[in-house]
Amino acid sequence: MTNKLQELLEKRPEQVQALLNILLESAYFYRSDNEDLFLFLRRCQEEFREFFREFFGWELIIDVKCARVYKEKWYNDAITPANRQQFRLGTRDDCIAFMLLIEFFEKLLEENSMTVEDNSNPRFTFGELLEFECRRFQELFKDQQETYTAEHIRRTILAPLMPKLLKHRFLCEIQRPKGMELTREQLIFEALPALYHYNSGRLTNEIDEIDPDTEITFDEDEILDAEPPQEEESEPEAELLPEEKEAENE
Repeated sequence: MTNKLQELLEKRPEQVQALLNILLESAYFYRSDNEDLFLFLRRCQEEFREFFREFFGWELIIDVKCARVYKEKWYNDAITPANRQQFRLGTRDDCIAFMLLIEFFEKLLEENSMTVEDNSNPRFTFGELLEFECRRFQELFKDQQETYTAEHIRRTILAPLMPKLLKHRFLCEIQRPKGMELTREQLIFEALPALYHYNSGRLTNEIDEIDPDTEITFDEDEILDAEPPQEEESEPEAELLPEEKEAENE
């Protein structure tokens, strides 16, 4: 183990072990998951970055809301892409719908003058997303507008995609007030910080040349940005944990 992380492990074994597990348990570690550990990771990110780079060849990517480890290469050829435990998209329309979600997310940020620095995340109704996806599908496929109706996109594309987005924590559904009945279009969702790490610019004009029923290999890494969103220079340093403050005052 690198000297820096070894020293940190000796001083803060519980925090180091917890963080190493958290970073491997899911694709994204959000500040809202455990703020104390997230701030500890931000403060000691160079130690963790050096560890992952030296022993795994992975990159630690972190911004003010989200951390993840980025793996460029798979070494066990016997584990095919279909058997990997990761977020995957299948058909052409699935891929387009996800890219349009990122485009929709960027639109919400612009309309609400929001950045990764804001404490809150954009929220929207399912109806707003459906309307955006329908309009963009029809713009992309002008000669197939009769196919890409709102009902087709809702039933055939978004219905199977939304559970995946919730499972892999790209979105979360906001709980409705007790006793309130909402239609599907009125359901409210929150866009989670992982979406800041994606790039909608990969949606190309050539996409309409692919058969919509073709199963294509399209992993999330293909549209992940290698670098996190840029932070404001004026952002304050991550705060120390309470026990760290006590140790520094001794």
